[in-house]
Order: sequence, then C-alpha cells, then structure tokens
Amino acid sequence: MRKVLLGLTLMAIFASCGVKGKKEASAFLDKDANEISVLYFHGKQRCVTCNAIERLTKEVVDSLGAKNIVMRVVDISKDEATADKYQVTWSSLILDHNGKTDNLTDMGFAYAKNKPEVFKAKLTDAINKIR
Repeated sequence: MRKVLLGLTLMAIFASCGVKGKKEASAFLDKDANEISVLYFHGKQRCVTCNAIERLTKEVVDSLGAKNIVMRVVDISKDEATADKYQVTWSSLILDHNGKTDNLTDMGFAYAKNKPEVFKAKLTDAINKIR
C-alpha cells in the first residue's frame, strides 16, 4: 500500500512540475568528452522538492570540486533541444558521461526534501560510479 501511495505521489509531483514550451538552440549538446554533466531539468512551476533537488545537487557538485563535473540547470520551457535529447518532459535529474546516462529522478524525489543527507550520498556515489 505504501508503494502505491508513493508511486501516486511521485506521479502527481512530476505532473505538477513539468512544462514544455518553445524550441531554443542548446549550448548543452556540445561538450568536452571528459566532462560529466549533471543535468537538472525543471519547468516553469517548481515545487519544494524540485527546489531541494537543485540546491542539494549544486552542493554535491561544488563539494566534489572536479573541473570535469559540470552542473547544468535546464528550463525545459526554454531549451527543448536538450530536453528532447534526454527524453525529459518534467523535472528530472540526469548524469551523462560520454553518452552513458543515469536517470536519478526517482531517487531525487524520494530523498531530497526529507532525507537530504541520503540524497547527497546517493548522488555522490552515482557520480563516482559513472566516471
């Protein structure tokens, strides 16, 4: 029962956070081959959890201090090309290293708001694993 409620809650949050709009050329599609992109996608409307995911992700990327790890915040209503590349239609957290991607959206929504230390640990592990 808990899993069903969690699933329904996550679906409601995803639906309320996502907006897709006009196309705009993306500067994010061309990048250095050694770069690890930590992409946080959001729509025009953002919930508390969406804001927590962005804030905590920035903290993790800054704490790692690696020059080849770059966080990109993408408003999907303004950068449809990048959203299309990653098949994103609502708030999402994606890691990308040389085309190898890891979608951490579910983890983000599960932990960012109520268990930020767990979120940070899991994101750090995922970044280290994708290297």
